[in-house]
Amino acid sequence: MSRAEPGSVGLYHRVVVYLLFAILLLPLAGTLVYSIASSWSATVLPSGFTFKWYVQLWSDPRFLHAFGQSLIVCVGALVLSVVLILPLLFVVHYHFPKLDALMNILILLPFAVPPVVSSVGLLQLYGSGPLAMVGTPWILIGCYFTVALPFMYRAITNNLQAINLRDLMDAAQLLGASTFQAAFLVVLPNLRKGLMVALLLSFSFLFGEFVFANILVGTRYETLQVYLNNMRNSSGHFTSALVISYFFFVLVLTWAANILNKDKSQ
Repeated sequence: MSRAEPGSVGLYHRVVVYLLFAILLLPLAGTLVYSIASSWSATVLPSGFTFKWYVQLWSDPRFLHAFGQSLIVCVGALVLSVVLILPLLFVVHYHFPKLDALMNILILLPFAVPPVVSSVGLLQLYGSGPLAMVGTPWILIGCYFTVALPFMYRAITNNLQAINLRDLMDAAQLLGASTFQAAFLVVLPNLRKGLMVALLLSFSFLFGEFVFANILVGTRYETLQVYLNNMRNSSGHFTSALVISYFFFVLVLTWAANILNKDKSQ
């Protein structure tokens, strides 16, 4: 039985990867073409191309307002996550490593309860009384914080385990650094890649979150996904332009973060 040539095996693998990549990109490419088509109904190809749908989208004050509000709640939730999760993980991994197993269970609880069930409970709890927050961005920031916890915890935990936190802290303290100095000046820079991955994963997920936003705030604090849902009965070209704009924004953000991370690591 003859052995396959290394070159032919490599070519086969590349063809399979490129084919799968093309299949994954096909729906996105169709949405892109439809977003710049002036009319496309009974013909194989569009009758013409235009950017009027993008001009109409980005000149819509309601869209810009929803886009900005989505950014506010996502960034607010991520800032809250970083401020609370980083010190917690440092304390757990450095002083109480045996609690990591318990933390793994607790941190996955937001995924154990369906968003619809959580939303109903939050409506009952924060719908009235002294902590009435339904319809405000504060309840979304709190919900998004819990949703981002598994992404933040898992990515940063893996990074802490990879850098061998205890040895790194002991070495810094032997050189005269205090615990705070060692954590801030030695450990934190080594967590940059893990933190960047956690932030990108969390932001991409939260920016597209719909259930919590629609049930808890709706049009009272309209986010991008709620806006997209409310505009579903408008022109398909318009909504396609909205989907492509959303995808392009996340893609550019990911690319910029990777470039910045690469430059700092060189």
